[in-house]
Amino acid sequence: MIRGLRCKDDRVLTGESKISYNFTFESETYTVTVATGTSEYSGTNNYIYVTLVGEQGESERTLLDNPGLDFCRGAVDEYKVSSPSPLGRLLLVRLEKQKYWVEDNWFCRYVIVTDPDGHTATFPCLRWLIGDTKVEIREGVAKTFKDDEFVPELLAHRKAELEERQKNYRWLKWAPGIPHCIDAPTEADLPQDARFDNEKRSDFEYSLQYALMELSLKKLAIRFGKSWDDLEDFRRIFWKLKSPIAEYCMEHWKEDWFFGYQCLNGCNPRMIQQCTKLPDKFPVTADMVQSSLCHKTNLDKELKAGNIFLLDYSIMEGLPANVIKNKPQYIAAPLCLLYQHPDDGLIPIAIQLGQSPGDDTPIFLPKDPPLAWLLAKAWVRHSEFQIFQVLSHLLRTHLVGEVFCVATLRQLPAVHPIYKLLAPHQRYTLEINCRGRTQLISSNGIFKRVVSTGGEALLILAQREYKVLTYRSLQPHHDFTDRGVTRIPKYFYRDHALLLWDVIHNFVSGIVNLYYKSDCDVEKDHELQAWIREVTEEGFAELPNFGLPSSLKGREELTKLLAVIIFTCTAQHAATNNGQFDWCAWVPNTPCTMRLPPPTDKDAVTMDTVMSTLPDISQSCMQMAITWHLGRPQPDAVPLGHYTEDHFTEEAAQDLIKTFRKELKEMEEQILSENDGLELQYLVLLPSQVENSITI
Repeated sequence: MIRGLRCKDDRVLTGESKISYNFTFESETYTVTVATGTSEYSGTNNYIYVTLVGEQGESERTLLDNPGLDFCRGAVDEYKVSSPSPLGRLLLVRLEKQKYWVEDNWFCRYVIVTDPDGHTATFPCLRWLIGDTKVEIREGVAKTFKDDEFVPELLAHRKAELEERQKNYRWLKWAPGIPHCIDAPTEADLPQDARFDNEKRSDFEYSLQYALMELSLKKLAIRFGKSWDDLEDFRRIFWKLKSPIAEYCMEHWKEDWFFGYQCLNGCNPRMIQQCTKLPDKFPVTADMVQSSLCHKTNLDKELKAGNIFLLDYSIMEGLPANVIKNKPQYIAAPLCLLYQHPDDGLIPIAIQLGQSPGDDTPIFLPKDPPLAWLLAKAWVRHSEFQIFQVLSHLLRTHLVGEVFCVATLRQLPAVHPIYKLLAPHQRYTLEINCRGRTQLISSNGIFKRVVSTGGEALLILAQREYKVLTYRSLQPHHDFTDRGVTRIPKYFYRDHALLLWDVIHNFVSGIVNLYYKSDCDVEKDHELQAWIREVTEEGFAELPNFGLPSSLKGREELTKLLAVIIFTCTAQHAATNNGQFDWCAWVPNTPCTMRLPPPTDKDAVTMDTVMSTLPDISQSCMQMAITWHLGRPQPDAVPLGHYTEDHFTEEAAQDLIKTFRKELKEMEEQILSENDGLELQYLVLLPSQVENSITI
């Protein structure tokens, strides 16, 4: 039956009964439900119009109620929309916004359309309408290009959407030798859809001001600009800004086991590697370290047994050190040898504060004068600060994640299943990276003011790492194998990272197999192939040896890549970001800068040497304030596996998301059980503490 069809029986007597039919159509009525965003200022008092676009025509252009009465923040409003004739299958919903008195932007979450037969379709919008504008949105069921190839209107919509995005999201070569980024000089230059919500922006700026205010009060209270007199003086900056681990660190930072623990589970847990042969540049002898080893063993035996490990900071050699307030700062490129002691755990057994051995580059040992050994460890931890902030955190998560984010916005329409999968894991990344470039690592940013690699050295350091960055190293299984650390005990970061990788990979595999029934489907998805080409040839343009192919051959290859992206933007970012206040708040444990060069004479190290080398009062206060600001839990954080925006609307995809959450919950319970009773717990990769995207 054709809905709305009328038949009129006109009988004419001409020797036989004759029936003629005159067809007319009744107006079709659709119920349209419109949801406004829940964040601050999402509502609007402007005119909102809607038009339903179907295979057989369009509805009337309908003004949705009176301006100022509906579309309030968080509102879900219902309307009736008429069509002079049946529309057939709905293809698009066209939304229009026009100014009423004053311009008032509007964030639309979704539109639900119920047709006259009671069938319902959800059209996610999830975007801002700014100015007098018009947008057309697709139903939420994910579709690849192949699914739309016989519907010209939908193909045209895909093309128009990408053309518009490519105008708004452009690539920029911010600096040579690092990944390309979004073309936006400041966060204010980003499209509104890539910006923080107002609550996020207010909290970000307030927390920074709060931290800096406490910094100012501390500086006034502690005689601004002066060096400390004693290591205990650093306690004077522990006011309101503190955490249980930071206080634990304050009590145990001198202990060798605690130094080793941080190599495994601190804020830079990817530096340590197995050492099976001592490098020539690090001439440690068996006699030097014998007292640190167990009885009835020696260095050669332990090397062969796989119990010796190395931290090598050669990437820092020759970096130009920062100058802060006309005073030179200092940088070292240490080597540190560690031993997996059967009773004491991982402990440092030898440290050389340069890459070239010699009389002026002694090898420091645990049996040396206590202050000399303590200062040598502090120099290693100073190098840790530079590596984890610039390389492990900034380059390997923020900048790598940004490449995939920009490529996704430019090459995948919102209806594409891979866009729907990745979008929640790229929330806020562009704005936080823009803020990082302008506020943190710029020529007058925070790094330049307090960090020894601030300024020129920061870029050189990033360029050096970028040259050797590989796609393989972003995959945790390969990373742990290549560094030879698959068997080292109490490496909680490794254990939890692998658990998270497996859960993420399982989820991604389900999504990929849901929408791609064969490897051929992946190969023939030209939008997906354009996306990977843009990643490799534009985003990572200056990295020919990255190891990621510029085309995707099948489902397994696609699954692995998508799992790498999500893992990098969630678990790996959490591992380097979330604990930075814990490990850096007690400044002597991880100093941001050093004000004297590395010692050349072990016996000449005094407490005055140590205190004159470590950051001064002003630098210490700034380090504590900024690591608190950047490492604190975000009040609007979305945990891994939770989605505030329903990009996927079909039941099969939603079932996969439910399974993903269930597995994450089981993992959470496992980690909590393993940590129960531990004096020093490792909860950084607890799924509820891992944010769904890089937002800070």
